[in-house]
Amino acid sequence: MNERENLVTELARSLEEKYSLADFDARQYSPLTLAYIGDCIYELIIRTLLVRGSNAPVNKLHRTASSLVKAETQSEMIGVFEERDLLTEDEKRVFHRGRNAKAYTHAKNASIQEYRRATGFEAVCGYLYLKGDVGRLVELVSTGLSAHYRKLGEPAFVTAGENADPDNHTGQKQSERAEEC
Repeated sequence: MNERENLVTELARSLEEKYSLADFDARQYSPLTLAYIGDCIYELIIRTLLVRGSNAPVNKLHRTASSLVKAETQSEMIGVFEERDLLTEDEKRVFHRGRNAKAYTHAKNASIQEYRRATGFEAVCGYLYLKGDVGRLVELVSTGLSAHYRKLGEPAFVTAGENADPDNHTGQKQSERAEEC
């Protein structure tokens, strides 16, 4: 387990201990409840990667995070998982339950299909988090982010220590980085 996985796992463990949270079966939660917590944990992962990767101005961090947590990007990521057959049978069931759930909100800047697929993606994130399979969650997010940046023709979202451009931790385009210099 790497440092990021340890942080998220430790958060969950600390909450369980401090508040004496009862044992539960993540599969028993409604798909929208899984998506609710999944939205949060996915954004926490993205924000953690951004903040730990670069001490950039907050408005740049926010813009980058917003582009990665929007429904269109999440829908694209789940499409990669489907295309590569990366989801387990349990994860596929959770995704379908989330995608097909009757939501009482709608997307502001996404199609209904993208919004529903993003809800399914978030349900999978929530399921994996509540199940305690943070390693799997990080693996899927990493795969999705890599595919997203490859599609944009940009360097992959990386963290310090990996073999890549050490200055590109925010998903920032090379042209934007050149303008800052």
